[in-house]
Amino acid sequence: MTRQLLQILICLTPLCGCVPALDSSGGPEVVWGDRGISSGKFEKPRAVAIDANDQLYIVDMTARIQVFDRDGTFLRAWQIPEYYRGRPSGLSFNNAGDLLIADTHYNRMLVYTSDGRKLDEQTIGGVEGHGPGEFGFVTDAVQDSQGNYYIGEYGQFDRIQKFTPDGQYLFEWGGHGSEPGQFVRPQNIAIDEQDHIWVADACNHRIQVFDATGDKAELIKIWGKSGEQPGELSYPYDLVLDGQGHVYVIEFGNHRLQKFTLEGESLGVWGGNGREPGQLFCPWALALDSQGRVHVIDSNNHRVQRVKL
Repeated sequence: MTRQLLQILICLTPLCGCVPALDSSGGPEVVWGDRGISSGKFEKPRAVAIDANDQLYIVDMTARIQVFDRDGTFLRAWQIPEYYRGRPSGLSFNNAGDLLIADTHYNRMLVYTSDGRKLDEQTIGGVEGHGPGEFGFVTDAVQDSQGNYYIGEYGQFDRIQKFTPDGQYLFEWGGHGSEPGQFVRPQNIAIDEQDHIWVADACNHRIQVFDATGDKAELIKIWGKSGEQPGELSYPYDLVLDGQGHVYVIEFGNHRLQKFTLEGESLGVWGGNGREPGQLFCPWALALDSQGRVHVIDSNNHRVQRVKL
């Protein structure tokens, strides 16, 4: 077994560990969801995006996109048509309000309208490989203020590719490894007001930040290390920025949510391994609504928890 394959297998294994919880004014505000395949239920939900109306779009292991209001009321759903090779693992919205789907095992980014209509002409990728515009396992996609797309992938390549608004390849950066600027499973991408690219470098247990607004990516910030203490990370799978100087990171390995300053100083943690309200079991993702409340995708508990930190 190669060292690279071993790292990937370790990253996919559920892990343990927790630290004391951050005060959340009495615990989660709302806990909703249950295991199942009917409307409003989940089978290991793994990604979430929230729109301008605070509606949550959630994908699970059935490859359904389900839409809920911020209190957990089911609104509508649709099915991704191809999923026998694997399920999507990343969601975000573009500037037009359409949903970007990281169609992980089909090596592409899909685009859907908010009511579930697929925009075939906006698909990027679909060919497995390491050349420009080809992909391994796609993890996430975001769009910057100029309309450019950034798409992350892991597997043999562990990189981020940048594309024009109409899907033309521009450049890439990364590569498999643990040196600054390299990745081992870049699981999630977020973008701030300066169009800086924030990457949850999951199997390196760190966050990296890049300026990719020019013709190449420049590393401008890197923080985090493996561990269970506040300020340390274990398989960060998702992150969001609140626009007020805070970063929220979900940790698959530590079963928790952690709040940081932009420079990586921990402001506290919430969660811990378990099945009770306020506990998490292998969480994959999170979203922040217009009222500053965090919606945590509590994957192996098949539910969503909303908390105000």
